[in-house]
Amino acid sequence: MRSHLRVTNDYSLENILNEAAMQDRTVILTTLNEAWAATNSIIDLFLESFRIGDRTRRLLNHLVIIALDQKAFMRCQAIHTYCYLLVNEATDFHKEAYFMTPSYLKMMWRRIDFLRSVLEMGYNFVFTDVDIMWFRDPFPWFHRDADFQIACDHFTGSFDDVQNRPNGGFNFVKSNNRSIEFYKFWYSSRETYPGYHDQDVLNFIKVDPFITELGLKMIFLDTANFGGLCEPSRDLNKVCTMHANCCYGMDSKLHDLRIMLQDWKYHLTLSPSLKRLSIISWRVPQNCSLDSLKHYHGSPEKSVQED
Repeated sequence: MRSHLRVTNDYSLENILNEAAMQDRTVILTTLNEAWAATNSIIDLFLESFRIGDRTRRLLNHLVIIALDQKAFMRCQAIHTYCYLLVNEATDFHKEAYFMTPSYLKMMWRRIDFLRSVLEMGYNFVFTDVDIMWFRDPFPWFHRDADFQIACDHFTGSFDDVQNRPNGGFNFVKSNNRSIEFYKFWYSSRETYPGYHDQDVLNFIKVDPFITELGLKMIFLDTANFGGLCEPSRDLNKVCTMHANCCYGMDSKLHDLRIMLQDWKYHLTLSPSLKRLSIISWRVPQNCSLDSLKHYHGSPEKSVQED
């Protein structure tokens, strides 16, 4: 990683993306608010995973953290090279957003609109939620001819099966006319399906005839490589990323993410022959579980930022 930390609040988004981009104009993007930016919180685990992953440390040079509030921006500047403050006067995103509340929905849809603007600027991107651990370079596992590739809560076994359950927290998108029009369609579909978040709306529109008309090639990524707590990757020799999805509340996420990092560190200590035997698996979920998600229906006072 570059040795200096750059203050980017005087820089345009174009300048930041240009500096962070790979040779093929690909950047890695994540969003951060104050709730997840605290010291010893999720952002620290996220960055640690890059540092201890297999060929992932160098990818930090291409990561841009999109801060959703001033405190998240200040924390980003203290710990990372490329930070951009996404100014939005209409909505305050500094608190942990209650799942499916108006604030949560605005935050999710603001993200979709922002990502569309990145595509229009000619940049490909990997978008990653900050509660995703990067354990292995994912780029060799991406499909070269796809326009839009997305991780899944549940993978059916086929890359092009629309019955897969995509998760909006991790995707790789190439900048072209098809992807730009798709993101416009996705964003405008919030009005067709009011009260739903971006992931639910994606599940509705993934079978829409407009996608076929666009010629967009959509690929669903295997949970064997891009796993999560909904459907963990069982083979640590294949895992690229692990997402703290299907999880209720930040404390539960933090607990299980720390266990996840410990499991990965133990895997790294094994000899090559023991690694090939796949003798260990994840000890998670623990505090996170599918059952825990039921709580948000009856407890609006409690919150998760993202599922």
